[in-house]
Amino acid sequence: MNALFAFVSGLVFGLGLIVSGMANPAKVLGFLDLAGDWDPSLAFVMGGAVLAASAGFAVLRRRRTSLSGEPLRWPAAAGIDARLALGSLAFGAGWGLAGFCPGPALVAASAGVPQALVFVAAMLAGMAVFSILERARSR
Repeated sequence: MNALFAFVSGLVFGLGLIVSGMANPAKVLGFLDLAGDWDPSLAFVMGGAVLAASAGFAVLRRRRTSLSGEPLRWPAAAGIDARLALGSLAFGAGWGLAGFCPGPALVAASAGVPQALVFVAAMLAGMAVFSILERARSR
């Protein structure tokens, strides 16, 4: 049953990314280009996502389990540290340069968009390097 919830959630999320234009790097770069021909439409997409997520979190905060019966695990970290700031900067730089972030890149890659395939390959390489560095750091 959990696999079905995961599949349906991923499908709805992916379709939402396609319909909203988030999987189109030209649209994303148009949104990020504040000094040029700015396209504000993704601000409405993000605002709608924040509202929907806020409502969902408000409901889930009162529950001990998810709708699938799994226990809810909330993040323990509450502060902003250097690792979070640097990770956010790297994420933003990648998004601004490529027009992709991980979710839309996976959607576009599954559609065979060449730029997304390159982005996903670089993202996976970055994840591998991070994993290696984390293992070395924990020793």
